[in-house]
Amino acid sequence: MKKFLSKLGQPLFHFFFAVSSAVVGAIVVSWPLLLLFTLLEKTYQTVNLTVGQVMSNYNQLLLYLVWPGQTKLQMSNLPTSALAAAHFADVKNLFILAELVFLLCLALSSYFRNYKKPLKLTQTQALLLMLLPIVVMPFALTDFGSFFRVFHTFFFRNDNWLFDPATDPVINVLTEGFFASCFAVGGAIYELYLARYLLKK
Repeated sequence: MKKFLSKLGQPLFHFFFAVSSAVVGAIVVSWPLLLLFTLLEKTYQTVNLTVGQVMSNYNQLLLYLVWPGQTKLQMSNLPTSALAAAHFADVKNLFILAELVFLLCLALSSYFRNYKKPLKLTQTQALLLMLLPIVVMPFALTDFGSFFRVFHTFFFRNDNWLFDPATDPVINVLTEGFFASCFAVGGAIYELYLARYLLKK
């Protein structure tokens, strides 16, 4: 039984480490991605702000989403409705959870590497875990809008994520292309985390 739990526990550990790494990595890369899309799509004109103001407001949003001590969301130039604020609070809970899982996995990985046996992953296990997101990849690539809706239906219990641009102009800045790129970065990080185990003998 102990051996079975060990064999099951190590792939699960790496799965959660890969997923949390993907989320944290996507959050970090979201800043330059938003800057890029703001410039390319000229979304700053849609909300009548400068590029600097858009990024300043995103800084405020991002700080709220990733920092536990930041309990109130307020963007200087972009108003937020009660429904949008409730959705951002839900997103914040998921982000904080991902950060905690990432830090825990990082600590456990370091501990086992230095004081115990490293938490291993076989090539077969790595390949199987890599195949998991590939199941939904064609759907995401061909119709990201529908994929995005299914994603939110799965992770959220309400429709608060359906922003009205009239009351929540931030949605004019956080475009579908931006979100698609964030998902792509997260997926790449997940796959790269596991791919390194395919190279080990």
